[in-house]
Amino acid sequence: MPDNEFLTGRRAMVTGGASGIGRACVLRFAEAGAAVVVVDRDADAAEVVAKEVGGTALAVDLSDLAALDSLDLDVDILVNNAGLQHVAPVHEFPVDRFSYIVRLMLEAPFRLARGALPHMYDRGWGRIVNVSSVHGLRASAFKSAYVSAKHGLEGLSKVIALEGAPHGVTSNCVNPAYVRTPLVEGQIADQAKAHGLTEDQVVEQVMLQPAALKRLIEPAEVADAVAWLCSPAATSVTGSSLVMDGGWTAH
Repeated sequence: MPDNEFLTGRRAMVTGGASGIGRACVLRFAEAGAAVVVVDRDADAAEVVAKEVGGTALAVDLSDLAALDSLDLDVDILVNNAGLQHVAPVHEFPVDRFSYIVRLMLEAPFRLARGALPHMYDRGWGRIVNVSSVHGLRASAFKSAYVSAKHGLEGLSKVIALEGAPHGVTSNCVNPAYVRTPLVEGQIADQAKAHGLTEDQVVEQVMLQPAALKRLIEPAEVADAVAWLCSPAATSVTGSSLVMDGGWTAH
Protein backbone atom coordinates (compact mmCIF):
# COMPACT_ATOMS: atom_id res chain seq x y z
CA MET A 1 0.00 0.00 0.00
CA PRO A 2 1.44 3.45 -0.91
CA ASP A 3 2.27 5.60 2.11
CA ASN A 4 -0.28 8.19 1.08
CA GLU A 5 -3.10 5.61 1.10
CA PHE A 6 -2.76 4.73 4.77
CA LEU A 7 -6.55 4.58 5.29
CA THR A 8 -7.32 2.04 2.58
CA GLY A 9 -9.95 -0.35 3.92
CA ARG A 10 -11.13 2.10 6.58
CA ARG A 11 -14.59 3.69 6.73
CA ALA A 12 -14.75 7.31 7.91
CA MET A 13 -17.76 9.42 8.91
CA VAL A 14 -17.51 13.21 8.79
CA THR A 15 -20.29 15.40 10.18
CA GLY A 16 -20.89 18.76 8.56
CA GLY A 17 -19.14 17.18 5.60
CA ALA A 18 -20.79 19.17 2.82
CA SER A 19 -18.76 22.36 3.17
CA GLY A 20 -15.84 24.11 4.85
CA ILE A 21 -13.62 22.03 7.13
CA GLY A 22 -15.88 19.01 6.81
CA ARG A 23 -15.66 18.93 3.02
CA ALA A 24 -11.87 19.32 3.20
CA CYS A 25 -11.72 16.35 5.59
CA VAL A 26 -13.85 14.24 3.24
CA LEU A 27 -11.51 14.99 0.32
CA ARG A 28 -8.41 14.30 2.43
CA PHE A 29 -9.71 10.99 3.74
CA ALA A 30 -10.67 9.86 0.25
CA GLU A 31 -7.18 10.77 -0.94
CA ALA A 32 -5.82 8.56 1.85
CA GLY A 33 -7.93 5.64 0.62
CA ALA A 34 -10.87 5.69 3.03
CA ALA A 35 -14.51 5.14 2.14
CA VAL A 36 -16.25 8.25 3.44
CA VAL A 37 -19.75 8.86 4.77
CA VAL A 38 -20.68 12.53 4.32
CA VAL A 39 -23.14 13.58 7.02
CA ASP A 40 -24.89 16.93 6.63
CA ARG A 41 -28.36 18.40 7.02
CA ASP A 42 -28.08 19.77 3.46
CA ALA A 43 -28.92 16.64 1.48
CA ASP A 44 -28.10 18.05 -1.95
CA ALA A 45 -24.73 19.46 -0.90
CA ALA A 46 -23.82 16.22 0.88
CA GLU A 47 -24.67 14.27 -2.28
CA VAL A 48 -22.43 16.49 -4.40
CA VAL A 49 -19.43 15.99 -2.10
CA ALA A 50 -20.06 12.26 -1.75
CA LYS A 51 -20.17 11.84 -5.53
CA GLU A 52 -16.89 13.73 -5.78
CA VAL A 53 -15.12 11.02 -3.78
CA GLY A 54 -17.28 7.97 -4.49
CA GLY A 55 -18.59 8.08 -0.94
CA THR A 56 -22.01 7.94 0.71
CA ALA A 57 -24.23 10.89 1.57
CA LEU A 58 -26.34 10.87 4.71
CA ALA A 59 -28.83 13.71 5.26
CA VAL A 60 -29.28 14.09 9.01
CA ASP A 61 -30.24 16.90 11.36
CA LEU A 62 -27.74 16.21 14.16
CA SER A 63 -29.80 18.21 16.62
CA ASP A 64 -32.49 15.50 16.32
CA LEU A 65 -30.89 13.20 18.88
CA ALA A 66 -33.44 10.41 18.42
CA ALA A 67 -32.52 10.21 14.73
CA LEU A 68 -28.89 9.58 15.64
CA ASP A 69 -29.70 6.36 17.45
CA SER A 70 -30.88 4.76 14.21
CA LEU A 71 -27.75 5.55 12.18
CA ASP A 72 -25.31 2.92 10.95
CA LEU A 73 -22.27 3.86 13.05
CA ASP A 74 -20.11 0.91 12.03
CA VAL A 75 -17.14 3.12 11.16
CA ASP A 76 -13.41 3.11 11.85
CA ILE A 77 -13.08 6.90 12.01
CA LEU A 78 -15.51 9.47 13.36
CA VAL A 79 -14.92 13.18 12.81
CA ASN A 80 -17.25 15.40 14.83
CA ASN A 81 -17.14 18.65 12.89
CA ALA A 82 -20.66 20.06 12.51
CA GLY A 83 -21.33 23.32 14.33
CA LEU A 84 -22.59 26.87 14.23
CA GLN A 85 -22.19 30.15 16.07
CA HIS A 86 -24.50 32.62 17.80
CA VAL A 87 -23.25 35.87 19.29
CA ALA A 88 -25.05 37.59 22.17
CA PRO A 89 -24.34 38.59 25.77
CA VAL A 90 -25.26 35.97 28.35
CA HIS A 91 -28.14 38.00 29.79
CA GLU A 92 -29.69 38.29 26.32
CA PHE A 93 -28.72 34.89 24.89
CA PRO A 94 -31.84 33.02 23.68
CA VAL A 95 -32.23 29.96 25.89
CA ASP A 96 -33.51 27.79 23.06
CA ARG A 97 -30.51 28.75 20.92
CA PHE A 98 -28.12 27.87 23.75
CA SER A 99 -29.75 24.44 24.10
CA TYR A 100 -29.66 23.88 20.34
CA ILE A 101 -25.94 24.68 20.05
CA VAL A 102 -24.96 22.47 22.99
CA ARG A 103 -27.17 19.67 21.64
CA LEU A 104 -25.63 19.88 18.17
CA MET A 105 -22.01 20.41 19.18
CA LEU A 106 -21.68 18.34 22.36
CA GLU A 107 -24.51 15.89 22.85
CA ALA A 108 -24.60 14.80 19.21
CA PRO A 109 -20.85 13.97 19.25
CA PHE A 110 -21.45 11.97 22.45
CA ARG A 111 -24.31 10.03 20.83
CA LEU A 112 -22.28 9.34 17.68
CA ALA A 113 -19.22 8.22 19.63
CA ARG A 114 -21.39 6.07 21.89
CA GLY A 115 -22.72 4.26 18.83
CA ALA A 116 -19.41 3.97 16.99
CA LEU A 117 -17.15 2.84 19.85
CA PRO A 118 -18.45 -0.75 20.16
CA HIS A 119 -17.59 -1.35 16.49
CA MET A 120 -14.14 0.17 16.96
CA TYR A 121 -13.60 -1.92 20.10
CA ASP A 122 -14.55 -5.10 18.22
CA ARG A 123 -11.90 -4.36 15.57
CA GLY A 124 -9.28 -3.20 18.05
CA TRP A 125 -8.77 0.03 16.10
CA GLY A 126 -10.55 3.35 15.88
CA ARG A 127 -9.99 7.07 15.59
CA ILE A 128 -12.24 9.80 16.93
CA VAL A 129 -11.27 13.34 15.97
CA ASN A 130 -13.25 16.26 17.32
CA VAL A 131 -12.95 19.51 15.41
CA SER A 132 -12.85 21.83 18.39
CA SER A 133 -11.53 25.39 18.33
CA VAL A 134 -9.26 27.82 20.07
CA HIS A 135 -12.52 28.49 21.93
CA GLY A 136 -12.25 25.01 23.40
CA LEU A 137 -9.23 26.38 25.28
CA ARG A 138 -9.99 30.08 25.60
CA ALA A 139 -13.16 32.09 26.07
CA SER A 140 -14.43 35.09 24.14
CA ALA A 141 -17.22 37.39 25.21
CA PHE A 142 -20.69 36.92 23.71
CA LYS A 143 -20.10 33.28 22.67
CA SER A 144 -21.37 31.45 25.76
CA ALA A 145 -23.01 28.53 23.96
CA TYR A 146 -20.16 27.93 21.51
CA VAL A 147 -17.46 28.19 24.20
CA SER A 148 -19.43 25.94 26.56
CA ALA A 149 -19.96 23.31 23.86
CA LYS A 150 -16.33 23.33 22.76
CA HIS A 151 -15.01 23.16 26.33
CA GLY A 152 -17.35 20.21 26.93
CA LEU A 153 -16.16 18.54 23.73
CA GLU A 154 -12.57 18.77 24.99
CA GLY A 155 -13.55 16.93 28.17
CA LEU A 156 -15.57 14.29 26.33
CA SER A 157 -12.63 13.68 23.99
CA LYS A 158 -10.29 13.05 26.92
CA VAL A 159 -12.70 10.63 28.60
CA ILE A 160 -13.02 8.65 25.36
CA ALA A 161 -9.20 8.63 25.09
CA LEU A 162 -8.89 7.04 28.53
CA GLU A 163 -11.62 4.47 27.92
CA GLY A 164 -10.59 3.68 24.35
CA ALA A 165 -6.87 3.17 24.93
CA PRO A 166 -7.10 -0.52 25.91
CA HIS A 167 -9.12 -1.16 22.72
CA GLY A 168 -6.80 0.52 20.19
CA VAL A 169 -8.96 3.63 19.93
CA THR A 170 -7.55 7.16 20.10
CA SER A 171 -9.51 10.36 20.65
CA ASN A 172 -8.19 13.86 20.03
CA CYS A 173 -9.24 17.42 19.29
CA VAL A 174 -8.01 19.79 16.63
CA ASN A 175 -8.14 23.43 17.72
CA PRO A 176 -7.95 26.01 14.93
CA ALA A 177 -8.48 29.74 15.18
CA TYR A 178 -10.62 31.27 12.43
CA VAL A 179 -10.78 29.14 9.27
CA ARG A 180 -11.67 30.44 5.82
CA THR A 181 -15.12 28.87 5.57
CA PRO A 182 -18.35 30.28 4.08
CA LEU A 183 -19.61 30.91 7.63
CA VAL A 184 -16.53 32.92 8.63
CA GLU A 185 -16.40 34.84 5.35
CA GLY A 186 -19.99 35.92 5.97
CA GLN A 187 -19.03 37.12 9.47
CA ILE A 188 -16.09 39.09 8.04
CA ALA A 189 -18.32 40.86 5.52
CA ASP A 190 -20.89 41.71 8.20
CA GLN A 191 -18.25 43.10 10.58
CA ALA A 192 -16.56 45.12 7.82
CA LYS A 193 -19.87 46.80 7.08
CA ALA A 194 -20.69 47.34 10.76
CA HIS A 195 -17.29 48.82 11.70
CA GLY A 196 -16.48 50.66 8.48
CA LEU A 197 -13.34 48.56 7.93
CA THR A 198 -11.94 46.60 5.01
CA GLU A 199 -12.29 42.83 5.22
CA ASP A 200 -8.51 42.49 5.70
CA GLN A 201 -8.70 44.93 8.62
CA VAL A 202 -11.51 42.91 10.20
CA VAL A 203 -9.38 39.75 10.04
CA GLU A 204 -6.24 41.40 11.42
CA GLN A 205 -7.65 43.90 13.92
CA VAL A 206 -10.85 42.26 15.14
CA MET A 207 -11.04 38.51 14.59
CA LEU A 208 -7.35 37.68 14.97
CA GLN A 209 -6.38 40.43 17.35
CA PRO A 210 -5.24 37.88 20.03
CA ALA A 211 -3.24 35.79 17.51
CA ALA A 212 0.38 36.33 16.49
CA LEU A 213 -0.24 35.20 12.90
CA LYS A 214 -2.76 37.49 11.24
CA ARG A 215 -4.11 35.11 8.64
CA LEU A 216 -7.09 32.85 8.23
CA ILE A 217 -6.42 29.12 8.27
CA GLU A 218 -7.36 27.23 5.12
CA PRO A 219 -9.76 24.26 5.50
CA ALA A 220 -7.20 21.93 3.89
CA GLU A 221 -4.72 22.73 6.69
CA VAL A 222 -7.21 21.52 9.28
CA ALA A 223 -8.01 18.46 7.19
CA ASP A 224 -4.32 17.56 7.02
CA ALA A 225 -4.13 17.73 10.83
CA VAL A 226 -7.24 15.56 11.18
CA ALA A 227 -5.84 12.99 8.74
CA TRP A 228 -2.48 12.98 10.53
CA LEU A 229 -4.24 12.03 13.77
CA CYS A 230 -5.59 8.98 11.93
CA SER A 231 -2.20 8.03 10.49
CA PRO A 232 0.37 5.52 11.76
CA ALA A 233 2.57 8.44 12.84
CA ALA A 234 -0.02 9.43 15.47
CA THR A 235 -0.56 6.00 17.01
CA SER A 236 0.58 7.23 20.44
CA VAL A 237 -1.29 10.55 20.30
CA THR A 238 -4.50 10.46 22.33
CA GLY A 239 -6.29 12.71 24.77
CA SER A 240 -4.57 15.66 23.14
CA SER A 241 -5.58 18.98 21.62
CA LEU A 242 -3.69 19.81 18.44
CA VAL A 243 -3.59 23.59 18.54
CA MET A 244 -3.47 25.53 15.25
CA ASP A 245 -4.31 28.99 16.52
CA GLY A 246 -1.49 31.14 15.15
CA GLY A 247 -0.15 31.79 18.65
CA TRP A 248 -3.49 32.84 20.21
CA THR A 249 -2.92 30.68 23.32
CA ALA A 250 0.76 31.65 23.61
CA HIS A 251 -0.23 34.72 25.64
